[in-house]
Amino acid sequence: MTKLLRSIDFWDLLLAAACLAVFLYAAVFVPNFVSGFNLSQLAASASEKALLILPMTLLIIAREIDLSIASVLALASVIFGLMVQAGMPTFAAIPLTLLFGALLGAFNGFLVSALGLQSLVVTLGTMALYRGIGYILLGTGSVNILPPEIVDFGIDNLPGTQIPWTIVPFLALAPAFAVVLQKTATGKRLYALGGSPEVARYSGIGTHRMVLSLFVVSGVVAAIAGIVYTARLSNARANNALGMELDVITIVLLGGVSVFGGKGRLTGVMLALVLIAIIRNVLALNQIGGDAQGMIIGLLLIGSLLIGNYWRSLEERLSRSRALRETKG
Repeated sequence: MTKLLRSIDFWDLLLAAACLAVFLYAAVFVPNFVSGFNLSQLAASASEKALLILPMTLLIIAREIDLSIASVLALASVIFGLMVQAGMPTFAAIPLTLLFGALLGAFNGFLVSALGLQSLVVTLGTMALYRGIGYILLGTGSVNILPPEIVDFGIDNLPGTQIPWTIVPFLALAPAFAVVLQKTATGKRLYALGGSPEVARYSGIGTHRMVLSLFVVSGVVAAIAGIVYTARLSNARANNALGMELDVITIVLLGGVSVFGGKGRLTGVMLALVLIAIIRNVLALNQIGGDAQGMIIGLLLIGSLLIGNYWRSLEERLSRSRALRETKG
């Protein structure tokens, strides 16, 4: 029984309880919340953030961060839109967009891993750089004429269901990320890197190569999100996903990933994604605007950090107390 209790992540349980409570409240008191159309729209609106939390979780666990992730999404959207506008077939435009995302991520990773620069500073710079390139390529205009298969992907659901196609890339990638993080040697190295980069380096872990790989993965997934975003809104613009990186970081930290690295699980992050998606949907149904939504989500993040700090302090005291009892025994 004691081992079972130790294996339970109580922060995940708390998030799951919060998701259930908010869902039940909305189902009872918010008109049209449980309609199939609204739940489908809720899932579709979270599609891009759901993708971006996957690499961001790995990066923060490894004690890195990618503030440029939404700008990579926007620039990938612009590149994809311009290619299909020029008449390139979709089956060729998609892999080229993913390759472009990988190059943008590799540039971030090279500056961090090879030159030893702080990822916070590097990606703060490339956040502006990448979005600026998007404005240079497309200006303030947009690409609105897209191939029918892209438009259909953005608006249709899986046959016979209310599940939007735009959430399918996340549903395909999330299990792979979870397995890598929790069940493989690569995941253990990520936790070791985040826990103590110096110890990880002296233990023979290729930290530079790992950091570079994480940023490349971040770029590729952001490019996928850029294609999804373009399809869902049926346009490619340089200001797509403006400010989305803050929502993504909020979700990851609310999900229990330590801002200092080395701790956290993808299950908690996914629960945080569901919680914030439901809260935003409920606020929107109650005619509460985006600025007020951002304020509420910000307060939720601050509250979660306070509770998380208190919980970690409590766990440390209980652990010291248990060790002291075992020593005396």
